[in-house]
Amino acid sequence: MKLGKTYTLSAIAALLDSPFSGDANLAVTGINEIHRVEHEDIVFVDHPKYYDKALNCSASVVLINKDVEVPEGKGIIICDDPFRSFNFILNYFNPFLFSEIQQEETEIGAGTKIHPSVSIGHNVKIGKNCLIFPNVSILNDVTIEDNVIIQSGTVIGSFGFYYKNRGTHFDRLNSNGGVLIEKNVEIGANCTIDKGVTAVTTIGEGTKIDNLVQIGHDTYIGKKCLIAAQAGIAGCVEIGNEVTIWGQVGIASGIAIGDKTVLYAQSGVGKTLEGNKTYLGSPVDESRAKFKEMALVRRLPELFSKSAKE
Repeated sequence: MKLGKTYTLSAIAALLDSPFSGDANLAVTGINEIHRVEHEDIVFVDHPKYYDKALNCSASVVLINKDVEVPEGKGIIICDDPFRSFNFILNYFNPFLFSEIQQEETEIGAGTKIHPSVSIGHNVKIGKNCLIFPNVSILNDVTIEDNVIIQSGTVIGSFGFYYKNRGTHFDRLNSNGGVLIEKNVEIGANCTIDKGVTAVTTIGEGTKIDNLVQIGHDTYIGKKCLIAAQAGIAGCVEIGNEVTIWGQVGIASGIAIGDKTVLYAQSGVGKTLEGNKTYLGSPVDESRAKFKEMALVRRLPELFSKSAKE
């Protein structure tokens, strides 16, 4: 998420009323979750296991709960609760607005047809020749390009599923990113596409999505993909171009799937996958290896029987 103008390390520290180390004039132009950070971004870390990863990522400023050595060219802000401080900054620069009525400022392209029951939030842009069917909810910070079809009951731009366990309760990380639906995308009925926590959840040009599909926050789906019903894709996933995902596939967060991958139905994907291959099973494996494994499993009763007789 970009902040709209350039701030300094000292200005952000003053906003949080927290001490800092590093060049006071270090430029800050954005804030991002660690999977999406860029140079001049702010990121947070609140567990020693991830200190090194955060301090050596692309971000320029790290919110951290310990005074540590500052890497060259970076700054740190020492916070009692970096998660809460990160949430504060997100809400400070992009406060949540609840939509109680249809937003008159929505940009809608020529030839687009929108059913009267559709709900549209703040900062929404809809391109030309789109079809948006009854009871679709398009929430804040969504951009829909030309020739997009969205079928009934779909929700675009809902909060990301990102929580911190406080022991007695869960704190939600604010979702202040957005959603981009590129040209010629079709989205089925009753799908849910979460907005980015800090970046933009993206559905690439020409991708077709079946009914009852869940796509998590900050996930990027490439061009000309096919995603069948009841697939569940977690947050911060990178899916390449021309990937086929069949029904009830589950994909874990923070992994990548290469171009032209095919995932057979009900596969459980918990690791990054090389492109141009076909996979199946849970845990997933290349199809040839998995079919051999299945053939051997079918022979187990026979093998046990022979072993008992011997």
